[in-house]
Order: sequence, then C-alpha cells, then structure tokens
Amino acid sequence: MDAVNTLIQTRMASKHAPRIPEVTAHLVGAGGKRLRPMLTLAAAQLCGYEGDHHIKLAATVEFIHTATLLHDDVVDESGQRRGRPTANLLWDNKSSVLVGDYLFSRSFQLMVETGSLRVLDILANASATIAEGEVLQMTAASNLATDEAVYLQVVRGKTAALFSAATEVGGVIAEAPAEQVKALFDYGDALGIAFQIADDLLDYQGDSATTGKNVGDDFRERKLTLPVIKAVAQATDDERAFWTRTIEKGQQQEGDLEQALALMAKYATLEATRQDALLWAETATQALAPLPDHPIRQMLHDLAEYVVSRLH
Repeated sequence: MDAVNTLIQTRMASKHAPRIPEVTAHLVGAGGKRLRPMLTLAAAQLCGYEGDHHIKLAATVEFIHTATLLHDDVVDESGQRRGRPTANLLWDNKSSVLVGDYLFSRSFQLMVETGSLRVLDILANASATIAEGEVLQMTAASNLATDEAVYLQVVRGKTAALFSAATEVGGVIAEAPAEQVKALFDYGDALGIAFQIADDLLDYQGDSATTGKNVGDDFRERKLTLPVIKAVAQATDDERAFWTRTIEKGQQQEGDLEQALALMAKYATLEATRQDALLWAETATQALAPLPDHPIRQMLHDLAEYVVSRLH
C-alpha cells in the first residue's frame, strides 16, 4: 500500500494545472479505507504473483474510484464526504468534473502499462458499468416503482462492479487458474453489494462523526435505498401518499425524516436490510473456497465480516 500511495501521489501530479493535485490531494488526503486497491494487492499476492504490475492496477482502481466520487458529488450536489467539505463545494463543479476526467485518463494510462489486454478489458468494462449504474440510479432513485431487483442492479453497477474488477484483475495479472479468477470476481461482487447495503443502512442508523455523512441524507436527497424500498412495498395508501410526497415529488417538510424512520420501524425494514447485508457478506466468504489456503484468504474472509461489523 505504501508503494501504491507513492504511485498515486506521483501520477496525480500535473505540471500545467496545479488545480488537479489540489483537488485530488483533498480527496485522497481525506483518508478513506482504500479497500479497493487493497483488494487488488491481496488477490494478486494470494494467487502467488511476484511482479509489480499489481501496484499499478491498485493505483488504477483507486483513481477510477476517486474520479467517480468527484463526479458523484457534483451529481448529488453533496457538501460533505468522509467528514470533510466536498471538492465541488471548496472549488466548483467544473473543477470536480474535469479533475475526475483527468483521473480516469490517468487510470487508463496505468492499465496500458501492464501490457495485459484482459486487464484493460475488465477495468474498461467496469468503468462503463459504473457509469451505467449511476445513470440508472438517477432515473430510478425517486421513482416509487423502483423495487429490490432494480436496486440490486444499481448497486451492482455503481459499487460492486469496481470491487469485483479490483479482485478479478489481481487474479488475472497473477495468471491464476480460471476457477480462482472466477472465485475472486464472485467474492468482490458479493463484498461490494454487502458494502453498499451497509452504507445505505448507516445513512439512517449511523453516527455522522463515524460515517462522514449526515443521518438522513439519502432521504433528503430523495434516494430510494433498500430500507425505504422495503417500507414502500408494505405501505398502506396513506403511507404511500407520504412516500410519494417526500420522495417522488420532493415536497419535504419539518418532521418528515422522523415519520420516515417511524414507518421503517413499523415494518422493521432497517433490520431486514441489515440481514440482507449479512447474507451478502456470507456469500462473499463462501466464494473464497476455491482459493489457496493462505493468511491473505483469511484476511479477505475477515474483511467481509468487517464491512458489515459497522451494523452491530
């Protein structure tokens, strides 16, 4: 990870546009868990890789992730990420979008340096899938017709696609057997889904000091996430009218968040969502079975449990 961080610092520099390292340093410097690049390193080492291309791929994955965060904050008109003001708030939307574009370009330069067309294919597909997931979320987020299947499609796109690509390319660069590469993909996919469901649940249950988000942000931004989707599915006519007013029409008023939480409590949708996250974490750990018996495999097992440990 030290080598990855050094490479990130080097590659996010720009001789001609000082705004680029300013914006990227703000977001990269905010910390974050660095889960995605760590997954690439772990997958490669677990499969016995001894070269250094996994360092470049880990940096690539982090650049793609950072670029999507910059773009997301503009789309969502967010003011806070990881407990700090967002780049679009400190600078402006144009800077966030253009610096995000720059990081995408840098990520493709790094991919090409590995000399693997298959790696390029996996990460290019993931980048397209992430964009599709974001667009789908934009069109489905405030539509009460959005069900759990569409929600899962959004999550697979905007979150799990990069998790699964991060683990898969680690196995590919190590030239691991097809069964192991598939296991790494399945693990990353399930881990990403568990991670996002946990994140959506913490929006209603979390502590803003810990999560870096304000409780109820998704409700205020009219995002239909799993706890609300489950409540809408069981709603009476009056309750559905409430969700239509607050989510679909955006006519929110004082006390609406409290009423939304009360409806989620009535149908125990927060607990049901927690159980879904735990189930996906369990799916992730089971996917590890075909991989070599190694301390890193145990670390990946523990990581799946960590992702949902925030929910206990």
